[in-house]
This record gives sequence, C-alpha cells and structure tokens, in this order.
Amino acid sequence: MVLVGPSGSGKSTILRLISGLEKESSGEIWIEGKLVNEVPPKDRDVAMVFQNYALYPHMTIFDNIAFPLKLRRISKTEIEDRVGEAAALLGLKELLKRKPATLSGGQRQRVALGRAIIRRPKIFLFDEPLSNLDAQLRTSLRGELLRLQRQLKTTSVYVTHDQLEALTLGDRVVVLKDGISQQEGSPHQLYHRPANRFVAEFIGSPGMNFIAGEISDQGKFISSDLRFSTAGSPGKAHTGKAVILGIRPEDIEVSQNQKEERVTATLEYVEPAGGESYLYFNLGKTRMVAKHVGEGGFKPGVPIGVNFKPDRLHWFDQETGKRIE
Repeated sequence: MVLVGPSGSGKSTILRLISGLEKESSGEIWIEGKLVNEVPPKDRDVAMVFQNYALYPHMTIFDNIAFPLKLRRISKTEIEDRVGEAAALLGLKELLKRKPATLSGGQRQRVALGRAIIRRPKIFLFDEPLSNLDAQLRTSLRGELLRLQRQLKTTSVYVTHDQLEALTLGDRVVVLKDGISQQEGSPHQLYHRPANRFVAEFIGSPGMNFIAGEISDQGKFISSDLRFSTAGSPGKAHTGKAVILGIRPEDIEVSQNQKEERVTATLEYVEPAGGESYLYFNLGKTRMVAKHVGEGGFKPGVPIGVNFKPDRLHWFDQETGKRIE
C-alpha cells in the first residue's frame, strides 16, 4: 500500500500512528486481527525505514544490521545466520566490516533495509526511503524494493510524494490531501479514472490538462477557448452545467497540418525528453501541454492543429471537482 500526496497531507503521520509513535485522536488500528491502540510501539512488531537512514556511525555494517536482534538477546549463531541472509539478499556481503561513512547513499539505504528485514516484522513501514538519492539510484533501488517485497511477502506501507514511485510500487495507492483520502485504488484506476480533479492533476507527469466551460443545449462543450461535440461528453443530461474538461498530454494529437476539424493554436515552446517531446501551447487563456512521441520537427511560434481523442476525455463538476460519469 502506497500513501502519496503533497507535503503536509498526513502521510508520515499515518505511519507514526501505525507504529505507535503518535497517539490517534479517534478510530482503531488493527494488526493481524489484533486491536493495537493501547499496545506500545516496541510490542507492535513493525519495522520502519526512514528517509535519513538512521545508522549508527561508530558501528560496522554487520553490527548496524544485527542491532535489533542483539536487543532481543537472540543467540550469536542465529544473528550471524540472519545477518548473512539479509546481506546476501541486499548485496552487502562484501561490506559487513565497513563503517557507514565509507558507503554511498544507496548502500546506506540498503543497510537500513537490512536492519528492518532481519527482524522479520509483521509490517514494513517505509517513510520516503529513496528521496535523498539521485534519479538513477532511485530507479535501481525502487526495483530492488519491489523484488524484496514480492520475495518476503510482508505487508508494506510506503510513503512518498513522488507519484511515479507510487504508481510503480503500489498494489494499492491512496492519494491524500489535507489528511483526507481522495481516492484509493490500483495505479491503473487512479490514472485512468481519477475520482476528482485533484487526483487527476496530481497523478501523472505532466499532470492532466483542464479547460473550464459548460454543456450547451445541443450537448456540446463550450468554453472561451473551444466549442466541440463529442461522443465522450456528459451530454444533454448536464445542460447548462459548469464543467471541467480534462485531457492527459498523451491523449492530445498535435500536427503541423491544420485540418478544418482541428482546433488551432500557437506553439509556445518545446521540451525535449529523449524519444519524446512535450509541446506547450495556449488555447485562449488556458496553458496546455501535449506529449508527442518522436522528433516531429516542431518549432516555437508556429501554428499547430490540436485534436483530442474523444474516448479519452475526463469530465469534472466545476463546483465540487468530482468526476462526472
């Protein structure tokens, strides 16, 4: 389960509630069928991995990983076996005699993971464990985390503000805003059927484009920027209602050949991204972005034809922000 949302949305607070580091003001917390509201943190059998590694600098990697077992007075032989098992799983066997200061950021984070794994807890709690790493290392460790979770088969709650990380890691994802769940579902559900405008804008990079308008008597969507009729519109049932049209960048077709049925716009600037480009343009006063795969040869300042894929439109109530089916 991944908890995702902007800073201050309550993600880390939920982890602290599960672990017992914060006291809930209401509600119940159950772990494996047991109510744990009054159970102290040390007896909840959860392991937490933090953003800042939290390693002991004076200890070797072996001792850092083994520390939770030493506290529990586990036998020396079993500690050596379990540290060796965790180190092999995380590729740390050659580093066990070194100190944390001699390790890279990615290696330190793997040590922190090892210290959590060795306890064999009921739940893993991950509090943005990859946010201090560079982009390439994040991608690599993300894959390792996914592999570990599948291998260990332990319930895991993962907190991040990175929506790509949420979509990559989560079997289920909860989008939070101001401490309130906006939507819970699979990554596919959140991306293709967002429950409200906030989820639609937050999930996806770049986020969804929005155009405000209303539905005419003929069932057409009208705004100051465009007027068109499409099988994907809410139709006459929403006549006169203020709505918001949402369209993802990859669902906008952009061409240098302006056809009559296309909306025309002027290309503001192009953002190259390897094998694809992001094209920014204005429809009236609305800034929009389209994703174009391939070179395309688009130049800023030239007129372009814009077409929306009719089966990929999203509609939201302008007042409540909720999705219109």
